[in-house]
Amino acid sequence: HEIIEKNKGVEDVVLVGIHTLGVPLAERLAVAIETIEDVKVPVGMVDITMYRDDLSTLDYNPVVHNTQIDVDLNGKTVILVDDVLFTGRTIRAALDAIIDMGRPKAIQLAVLIDRGHRELPIRADFAGKNVPTSKKEDVRVSLVENHGTDEVVIGEYV
Repeated sequence: HEIIEKNKGVEDVVLVGIHTLGVPLAERLAVAIETIEDVKVPVGMVDITMYRDDLSTLDYNPVVHNTQIDVDLNGKTVILVDDVLFTGRTIRAALDAIIDMGRPKAIQLAVLIDRGHRELPIRADFAGKNVPTSKKEDVRVSLVENHGTDEVVIGEYV
């Protein structure tokens, strides 16, 4: 409802899920919006692996997933969707990837969990839940589509 209200409808709105868990969340949002507005919102997926600011420091061969956005982003309102917002670095990488694909009218951010501890000036436009955590804690999201169950678990980072 908030996405529809903020954008005064969903004309020219595109949902883009960030691999991995942002994708099924974007698909769920599209279904909910279609139920409310009777309009099918395009859904795409973006992989941010090659846009990470720590790519050169990683000690492994990164696995690059598919980026698939079957609509022209120029002039559209892109809603980036992810599971957990933490430092903001994943979102920064996703912004770079989106900008490389076109010039959207606006980019908004929807997250399931906002846990704080930002390192960059990034905030969610839409958050399912704000969950204050310590930096020692880990927030793990499981979705039926990927793990067989819907749950969020907060625990000590191991």
